[in-house]
Amino acid sequence: MGTGSAAEPGATGPHGDDPMPSLQERLASVLGEVLPVQEEPDGALTVRHAGTIASLRVVHIADDLDLVSLTQIVAWDLPLTKKIGDQVARQARASNFGSVTLVEKVNEKAVQRNAGKGAAKSADVMLRYNFPGAGLTDDALRTLILLVLDTGAGIRSALTP
Repeated sequence: MGTGSAAEPGATGPHGDDPMPSLQERLASVLGEVLPVQEEPDGALTVRHAGTIASLRVVHIADDLDLVSLTQIVAWDLPLTKKIGDQVARQARASNFGSVTLVEKVNEKAVQRNAGKGAAKSADVMLRYNFPGAGLTDDALRTLILLVLDTGAGIRSALTP
C-alpha cells in the first residue's frame, strides 16, 4: 500500500505532467485495495463490510473543501421495540465516528390488515459520517474510512443476533 498523495483535482504529479487523481478516484482506488467496490451510475461508491452496506460520495462544499460523505446501513427491518430503541440510543452515545440514526418504517401490509389496530413497525439503523478529504494521504483516507465502517459493523453486531 502506497502512501499516495492528497492532491486536488487539476493538480499535477511530482514532475508537473501527470494529473493527480480526484478525491472520488482516490476513494475508489484506496478502498478497492481492501474491499469490493461498486461504482454506481450516480458516481457513488458502494462497499460491503461485515454484513453492512455503505455508500460513499464526494460532496463539493466550497473551493478547497470537498467532503467525503459516508452513509452505512448498519441493520434493517429490526422490530421497533423499546429495547431496540434503547440499544440504538446507547450505541449512538458510544460512537466516536458519525451519527447513528434509527429510521422508523411502517409495514403497509400490516396497516391494511390491521386497519386502525396499530400497525407493525420496523426500523433501519444507519451510521452517517462526513469529513474533509483534502490533505489526507491514501493510507490515512483508507484507515479513517475503515474505522468508520468497523464502527458500523460493531453496532450491527450489538443489535442483531
